Amino acid sequence: MNLMDTEGSHSRSRLESFKIAFTGLIHALSYHKNFQIQVAIGIVVLLGAWFFGFTRIEWLISILTIGLVLASELINTVVEVVVDLAVKEQLLPDAKLAKDVSAAAVLLMSIFAAVIGLLLFLPHLWPINIF
Repeated sequence: MNLMDTEGSHSRSRLESFKIAFTGLIHALSYHKNFQIQVAIGIVVLLGAWFFGFTRIEWLISILTIGLVLASELINTVVEVVVDLAVKEQLLPDAKLAKDVSAAAVLLMSIFAAVIGLLLFLPHLWPINIF
């Protein structure tokens, strides 16, 4: 096997990995209401950022925050699915705790995102320098 063969197989495997990830993203967008809501909120935030003429750093903070919320929502979905698969019909106390804590992580990230959003948008809505 030469170097060219190795590179080709790695490229295909990377491409396949992206296809799998994209399939997961489409599934979340299609079937998971909380993820759909978070995406919709993210789109509204991005439209607001465009409308108010956010600076580069404000864009960076907005996009990073939206990405963290969406990623936490996807991780929460994974935890819920894996726990449901592991316990089948009977939800054990530790399994419930895992699902609850995972949901709490999304809630906490969403609260922080809302605070960040307020700090970014309020100066554009009321041009008072609070910092």
